[in-house]
Amino acid sequence: MPPPADIVKVAIEWPGAFPKLMEIDQKKPLSAIIKEVCEGWNLPEPETRALQNADSTNFYITEKNRNNIKNGSILRLTTSAAQMAQMLHERSQSSSMDVKLEALKDLANSSRDITFAQEFINLDGISLLTQMVESGTERYQKLQKIMKPCFGDLLSFTLTAFVELMDHGIVSWDTFSVAFIKKIASFVCKSAMDTAVLQRSLAILESMVLNSQDLYQKVAQEITIGQLIPHLQGTDQDIQTYTIAVINALFLKAPEDKRQFDEDYVNILDCPLTEMAHILAQKQLRSIILSNVIRSNKPINDEMAHQLYVLQVLTFNLLEDRMMTKMDPQDQAQRDIIFELRRIAFDVECESNNSGSIEKRKSMYTRDYKKLGFINHVNPAVDFTQIPPGMLALDNMLYFARHHQDAYIRIVLENSSREDKHECPFGRSSIELTKMLCEILKVGELPSENCHDFHPMFFTHDRSFEEFFCICIQLLNKTWKEMRATSEDFNKVMQVVKEQITRALTIKPNSLDQFKSRLQNLSYTEILKLRQSERMNQEDFQSRPILELREKIQPEIMELIKQQRLNRLCEGTCFRKISSRRRQDKFWYCRLSPNHKVLHYGDLEESPQGEVPHDSLQDKLPVADIKAVVTGKDCPHMKEKGALKQNKELLELAFSVLYESDEYLNFIAPDKHEYCVWTDGLNALLGKEMTSEFTRSDMDTLLNMEMKLRLLDLENIQIPEVPPPIPKEPSNYDFVYDCN
Repeated sequence: MPPPADIVKVAIEWPGAFPKLMEIDQKKPLSAIIKEVCEGWNLPEPETRALQNADSTNFYITEKNRNNIKNGSILRLTTSAAQMAQMLHERSQSSSMDVKLEALKDLANSSRDITFAQEFINLDGISLLTQMVESGTERYQKLQKIMKPCFGDLLSFTLTAFVELMDHGIVSWDTFSVAFIKKIASFVCKSAMDTAVLQRSLAILESMVLNSQDLYQKVAQEITIGQLIPHLQGTDQDIQTYTIAVINALFLKAPEDKRQFDEDYVNILDCPLTEMAHILAQKQLRSIILSNVIRSNKPINDEMAHQLYVLQVLTFNLLEDRMMTKMDPQDQAQRDIIFELRRIAFDVECESNNSGSIEKRKSMYTRDYKKLGFINHVNPAVDFTQIPPGMLALDNMLYFARHHQDAYIRIVLENSSREDKHECPFGRSSIELTKMLCEILKVGELPSENCHDFHPMFFTHDRSFEEFFCICIQLLNKTWKEMRATSEDFNKVMQVVKEQITRALTIKPNSLDQFKSRLQNLSYTEILKLRQSERMNQEDFQSRPILELREKIQPEIMELIKQQRLNRLCEGTCFRKISSRRRQDKFWYCRLSPNHKVLHYGDLEESPQGEVPHDSLQDKLPVADIKAVVTGKDCPHMKEKGALKQNKELLELAFSVLYESDEYLNFIAPDKHEYCVWTDGLNALLGKEMTSEFTRSDMDTLLNMEMKLRLLDLENIQIPEVPPPIPKEPSNYDFVYDCN
């Protein structure tokens, strides 16, 4: 009879005593269980005792979490959380360095447990730790030179305990003084600081910035980009990760209002987002991360990948303002950008007011704007009133025209010389492409907490988004020509281009040149091939009707494979015969009779040039007498003395036919293909499953081909999950025509 659900069997440890096996009644108060355990070991004051998990966590067992105890758990009787908190609180203030150090070490370990953390915080433990950081560390500064390891450990354990206690969310971050912030910032700014201390200090600064707007402003006065960059230039990836995390936190909380800043010495948090991006570019943060983190010899761990992803997202989010800004058709400065696009494309200067009539100039502008591919030929500014992409599209077009002038002019002139229906409109394409790129890169969305999807190539250029656009707009024009598209095919072209871009991004190119090379290989023809090869694996072809069709076809294909195998056995194969000296010096031939009832075999003097007639084969083996087929090391001729010393290839080609009681017909196939053909064929004769790798390969190939043929007429047709309803029977059958 199984034990009641409320009874849990556990082992309980106590230092110096033999572990106790006992059953815990979960309905019984925890204090009563602890009292019972203490009585078993004759321990006084059970109210000062507690149970905790005897694993790496050492978490206390409480009334809230006791249901997590499982059968077979190992628990430990220990000092209660309140008693332990009181003891460590007192010992951490000891005048003895050794006692203090040991207490802080225990405190750092125990603070991970929320039960202990609550008790220690109730003793005003957070204030104690902050005071030790603010003033206590100064007391030991003089000892640092002669006791550097001890000092580093002391500060490290103090900060570790602080971080663990704050992570429970019991105490608000808004309660800390400027002195504490200054002290933490000083640890980050020092050139030579203990690694553990630096890690904890960076973690504390990150939490301050993310959790308190007030502290965010206070940190602004202490931390600059210049002070963080040296930590990125080191070799410790954990330090680099914490540093980028702090930069991301500052980036995330940067105010949007515009403020002035000193270019030589700037406080990052006093700057708006756009100015902050300028600062990051000035300090060459991108190139430092690229050379010291992304292209370092060490593999990038998940946490670093996440922080790089966050930085990438936040950097692209700087584009959101322009993406959501409509163009003002009356703004002359914005209109001048469009004039600049026209000037670069057609190599014309702005005409003076008296150069021809107004109507003539308007007609000329309209003609040129049409060649540039704008939707509104009269006033192209209207095209940029759609958000997204807003003014960001115009910014990209101007960047392309100025920095890739030859490619820009070629695209515009090439399309303006085509028929109207075949031209790829540069203006419209740029607007839609910019919108698409913003969707792919999720511009304007906050970073995900669990994503690690960063792209190294975006860290290789200060204007990576603009360069990304320049590559993609040339791709769009190339794909348009490959598809021989017309204006009606615009959306189809954009879908193909999106697929080309997303496929190229999946390999995470290390540079923009690699990305460009990858796109060169993803032509429209290649996309069609990939779509066709993936068609059977797409979600809509995993629907129930398709699976049912595959299941229905599979026996037909298997029968086809079976017939092919049997036909090959009927043709026969020449095998080598191994002598007692293990030399392959003779041949023998075996073939199946046309009626599939007899195996004919016999020795040959030499390898035949074609099929060997049945009459020339002296021996026969009725298929009805075959009992089994064995392969590999199970074959008798592979079990003989010294046979296992044969090379592995020979072992993989061996198979034997068992007939009568203990008689065998032993084979060594000439190659793997013949081995699979014969083992499959013999198994088919015995009514067994054909399991060779060639059968699986043939099944996949033939089944996929058959499915493609049967579904050829269903392209772009949605296949329903359930069959259509059977119509009701007609009221009469007068429409039936009797041929008789």
